Amino acid sequence: MRASRACAATALACAAVALTAPVASATNGPSSVTVNPYSVHQGGTISITAHGCGHGGTVTSNAFPQASLSAGGKGYASARINDHATPGHYNLAVKCSDNAMVATHRFTVLAGRGAHGGLGGSIGPSDTDVAVGAGLVASAALGAAVFVARRRNAAGGRA
Repeated sequence: MRASRACAATALACAAVALTAPVASATNGPSSVTVNPYSVHQGGTISITAHGCGHGGTVTSNAFPQASLSAGGKGYASARINDHATPGHYNLAVKCSDNAMVATHRFTVLAGRGAHGGLGGSIGPSDTDVAVGAGLVASAALGAAVFVARRRNAAGGRA
């Protein structure tokens, strides 16, 4: 009799644990969404974190392609801002895989910082550049001719 009561108590305890397990794994939806950096340049990368998406989820915005949120107590995602995203304020939306709730967060896209490299050969040489170059080539040719002439005279006198 005691054994049957012990087995019944054990079965009841196992059933209670089994019934509460799905409740424990369910989430209340995304919360505590953070964005780093808050202001990002076109073509830059933004990091997103959110709590409450135990099975992962997605992050969407008009400024970047959809990104996947990792599973766990604190989910992470990373997204590259489109090169041609219009500078201004944007919202992103975090949606858990196992929940229909959505959390949003605001961030700012700044104008891209293109390289300021100057003209860098995009225009032809000026007349002064051509004259200086021609003078250097002529000087080198004259110096070579003098060197060869002196070498011939030195070799011719020995023979």
